[in-house]
Amino acid sequence: MQIDYANFTPLASFAGGALIGLSAGLLILLAGKIAGIAGILGGLVNHSPDRTWRALFVLGLLISPWIWQIFAPLPSLTMVSSIPGLIMAGLLVGIGTRYANGCTSGHGICGLSRFSLRSLIAVLAFMSSGFVSVYLIKHIL
Repeated sequence: MQIDYANFTPLASFAGGALIGLSAGLLILLAGKIAGIAGILGGLVNHSPDRTWRALFVLGLLISPWIWQIFAPLPSLTMVSSIPGLIMAGLLVGIGTRYANGCTSGHGICGLSRFSLRSLIAVLAFMSSGFVSVYLIKHIL
């Protein structure tokens, strides 16, 4: 394995992780809510009575790249998949999120930090299936 040092950004990665942790921590401390994006977005779409904080959280996710641009350039984006491939991936992620009763942010960030056994099992399951999927698609098919 080689590190692409031209695109190696440990400080930006650390800042992003710290901001994610800060936002998840503040949400649970101030509102008693878990920062699982699937649940937040699901409640927003299903017209939950507490839509205000959900809308503000999603708005923060959407405007954060523009705020980041003030401090550093955004990384370049290259699409290496087809539209049908992206649609299939989105459907599989949606199905997995439904079966796991949560998403990567809910289980991986918030659940693991609360030492949830259910979240640990979910994270091991989706990470393992992701590793296997990438290996099969990139090296076998």
